[in-house]
Amino acid sequence: MRVAERVSDGARLDAARRRLDGIIPAAEWHEVAEDIDAILRLKRRRNAVILAHNYQTPDIYHGVADIVGDSLALAREAARTEAEVIVLCGVHFMAETAKLLNPDRTVLIPDPAAGCSLADSITAADVRLLRERHPGVPVAVYVNTSAAVKAEADICCTSGNAQRVVESLPGDAVLFLPDEYLAAWVAGRTTKRIISWHGHCEVHERFSAADIARVRRAHGGIEVIAHPECPPDVLAAADFVGSTQQMTDWVRARRPPRVLLLTECSMSDNVAAEVPEVELVRACNLCPHMKRIDLGNVRRALETMTHRVEVDPAIADRARRAVERMLAVR
Repeated sequence: MRVAERVSDGARLDAARRRLDGIIPAAEWHEVAEDIDAILRLKRRRNAVILAHNYQTPDIYHGVADIVGDSLALAREAARTEAEVIVLCGVHFMAETAKLLNPDRTVLIPDPAAGCSLADSITAADVRLLRERHPGVPVAVYVNTSAAVKAEADICCTSGNAQRVVESLPGDAVLFLPDEYLAAWVAGRTTKRIISWHGHCEVHERFSAADIARVRRAHGGIEVIAHPECPPDVLAAADFVGSTQQMTDWVRARRPPRVLLLTECSMSDNVAAEVPEVELVRACNLCPHMKRIDLGNVRRALETMTHRVEVDPAIADRARRAVERMLAVR
């Protein structure tokens, strides 16, 4: 039995090496192999699953993750998994969402300090005050929020389903929180009156239309795709606007010779690995919070079963309802 397990573990490591071939230099494989090998063994021993956001580095995304995707995809898969342990390679609100959907399972985040500027831009008290100012108006909050904020909302959304969520709500107005730019994008695509907040993503708000113009001058015929968390002038100048999953699907389907992704840098790395015939021009920004997650602390999380994510039961039930309502919107 032990020999069979060793062969199985070796096969898993070989498969990881093949997935990373051409993504990381061959000379760097020895720097990550020990951690990847340990993580693959620990996952089997702990009956654990690793969920990794698109913004994770390729060694995690391609090397050890079981499920990858944007916030909506990870939320859906977190609700379906049968694993005893969920390791969330992303930021804290994503791990909270996984815990909301799996209250009886262990959810780990490798670094509890992996936060989000957008989630930090609004509090539960802010939402309560907005409800007082706009009585009777339903509240949709972006999944990039804390569980406490979700608990004050009627429903959650992601960038991928924001318009559908807004249009599923009663009345002619919606409080859409907290991303100002995503709210403006949705407002231009619905007849609902959108009441927004002033939150921004520190990664996406740094892009400008001047960035696009500069890249177009340097690379004639380039296709530009952008995330709706970018400022309005960026979205107006882009060829396509969509969530991280929609951007990935667009590149897979269209396969243009050259494309600029206006989003987090590691997503460009991961898309380039999937469609190597497409040249990804890099004019991206790093998310310092996502980059707090690395192979070393993923391994430590599984070795020590830390850091465990918990949500106050007084908050969890209400927040869970908002997330489940989002998952029910098609």
